[in-house]
Amino acid sequence: MKVFVTGVNGQLGFDVLRELSKRGYEAVGSDAADCSSFTMPKNISSAVYMKMDITDEKAVGEAIESVNPDAVIHCAAWTAVDLAEDEDKKEKVYAVNVTGTKNVAAAAKKAGAKLLYVSTDYVFGGDGTAPRTPDDTSFAPLNYYGRTKLEGEMAVSSALDRFFIVRTAWVFGSNGNNFIKTMIKVGRSHDTVRVVNDQIGTPTYTVDLARLLADMIGTEKYGYYHATNEGGYISWYDFCVEFYKQYGLNTKVIPVSTQEYGLSKAARPANGRLDKSKLVKEGFRPLPVWQDAVKRFLEEADL
Repeated sequence: MKVFVTGVNGQLGFDVLRELSKRGYEAVGSDAADCSSFTMPKNISSAVYMKMDITDEKAVGEAIESVNPDAVIHCAAWTAVDLAEDEDKKEKVYAVNVTGTKNVAAAAKKAGAKLLYVSTDYVFGGDGTAPRTPDDTSFAPLNYYGRTKLEGEMAVSSALDRFFIVRTAWVFGSNGNNFIKTMIKVGRSHDTVRVVNDQIGTPTYTVDLARLLADMIGTEKYGYYHATNEGGYISWYDFCVEFYKQYGLNTKVIPVSTQEYGLSKAARPANGRLDKSKLVKEGFRPLPVWQDAVKRFLEEADL
């Protein structure tokens, strides 16, 4: 199978390219960054990298046409949630998350390739306590990032019949910045840290998610899915306490409400619970528990 992957300089795209290459797939990775700045995943020599800006319709069409893939995994996205609220950034955010996704979807359709689009729990409003199912359509994104990712979903579903839309949450991986890396850095230089305890969800390790996505694109089981690590629903406070413990940091973690924390530009959903039962129903292997994912991440990441 030949697979084209966007956004391979990011956390998830990097691990998707690595997973596909491990399986012996003909993998082509792309990103807006020049290839000279890209470090190929360790022990992977078979993957090919090409520069491609997803906001450039002509470039996307030519790149995907030249590769002629069987499947496209679209990981490229603007993910800086707070920065997306700045008025001078919104045009760029829209160009990447909406226009860019339209470009990728159109090129995948022309190539006759199936498309897997990675989305987010932020397409939902975060009210209540019930987990959201993949086919829930009560969308009410609270921030601009979530609104553009929802429009990206709609761009995919309106352009293609053969698509997967996989919503995930609280992503962390070795290639790039994330909550674990940031908080460990802060914890080394502070006696105490404040972390919100009223936003509930589940973390997702990119290595584990990449394995699932690689499994998925080998099937014809199209539709909407939710995917995070197993291990139950937790708060950011619970998450921080656990990885501090595993890392060996004695920094005190103080639970605070979102209102007390008060530093975020973008509103975030209190309820980020995602129902992942559809994965098992469709025959996919769930991701491991998040505590084990943290352990493996800390062993791999250069912290």
